[in-house]
This record gives sequence, C-alpha cells and structure tokens, in this order.
Amino acid sequence: MTGPRILIADDEPLLRAELRESLALLWPEAEIVGEAADGIEALRMAQQLDPDVAFLDIRMPGLSGLEVARTFGSRTHVVFVTAHQEHALAAFDEGALDYVLKPTEPVRLARCIERVRARLGTPPPSLSGLARTLNPKPAPSWLQASVGSTIQFIDLADVVYFCSELKYTRVVTDQSIAHIRTPIKELAEALEEGGFWRIHRGYLVAVKRIAAVTRDADGATWITLRGHDTRLPVSQRFQHRFKGM
Repeated sequence: MTGPRILIADDEPLLRAELRESLALLWPEAEIVGEAADGIEALRMAQQLDPDVAFLDIRMPGLSGLEVARTFGSRTHVVFVTAHQEHALAAFDEGALDYVLKPTEPVRLARCIERVRARLGTPPPSLSGLARTLNPKPAPSWLQASVGSTIQFIDLADVVYFCSELKYTRVVTDQSIAHIRTPIKELAEALEEGGFWRIHRGYLVAVKRIAAVTRDADGATWITLRGHDTRLPVSQRFQHRFKGM
C-alpha cells in the first residue's frame, strides 16, 4: 500500500528542510511530492501533483498559505505551519486538520501525524471561507520616520535593519538613521512577508542584507551585513532561522 502524497510550502529553506527531514523520520511511508518556496509555487504544485496532505506556511510571499488552502476544496487535507499560535488556532477552528508551530518540535509533529493518519480516509473539509476569516495584511512598502524636525518617507527596500531604542525604534538605511514609534514586535508581524526577520528582541533585519552568520568562542551568534559595518546579535529564540549554518 502506498503512503500519502505530501506537499510542503514554506519560504524559509532551513525550516522547510527541517520539516522534510522530520516527516521522513516520523512518517517514512509518506512521499514528499513537492516543496514550494512561495504561495504561487505552492498553488501550481498543488494543481499539478494533487497531494493528499499539504503542510502550508501561513505567511508566504505571493500568496499566503490561507489563500492557497482555500483553493483545495475537498481534495487535500491541510496542516498549517506558523510562528504565530493565534493564527494557527484560528485556522484550526475554521477546519484545518492541524497546525505545527515553528520551530517544529518532534513530539508535537508526531501527534499531528497521528491525527492526519486517522483522517486520511475521510474527505477534507472545504476551507473556501478561511481567507476571509484570517487573512494576513499585506506588508507596507514605505514608512514615515523622524529625522530631527523633519518627517521623511522611507522606502522599506532601503532599510537595512531596525533597532529598539528606549521609546523609539531606530530605522537604519545606507544613507540615514531615523526614528519611529512603532515597536519592534509590531514591525516584525507587519513585515514578515516583506523580507524582514526578527533575530533578537531588539533587532529586525532585512534578509537580503544578511551576508554571513558566525558563532564566537563563547557560543554567541552574530550576523554580518552586506555593505554595512555593523554586527547584529542573534538571540537563542531566533537561532532556528540559521540552523545548519
């Protein structure tokens, strides 16, 4: 008897690889038929490969996992993968088969697999209304920031990193330093789909500007930036983004 056909969709390559390896270990009879790095690729693969189960990151470029899931009708069981528990719980309430939080934990994933196995013989519920219930807001493309007594409009494509600074958040570009009142946590939630990673409680960095990740003799992890002299710390909570490096 052949195992279920599984599609994995996540825009973070290391987490995608981690999930693939965990599934191979915990569910060896399953077949990973495709891996997508964004929502548009996930939709194309789902239409071509017709998987039995899809592990979908809720927040992905192009199309969110929610938007992809609503196209499945009653063909594919959906497990959402996300760093935000409140999103996972809401999706679960709307009919998703299960959810897994990032970084994935083997015990939690094993329970998820058992739940999926038990439901494979039944038709998946339609998730056509899911995106209306829980639809991530698109990332903004610019922000207003203070530079002295002047308000500047800064293109997010120019931002190298954000740094928490007392009551303000410092916005660093190659040409300037400005300040906004939006806290790092709120920025991280809004800009996750815009190419920014939170690496520390006080830092949010543009992924495209990360040049290297290093660990010093004390075990601390740091990133160096492309075209910028500053080194930024990576806290243990966010080191899963660089697992295997």
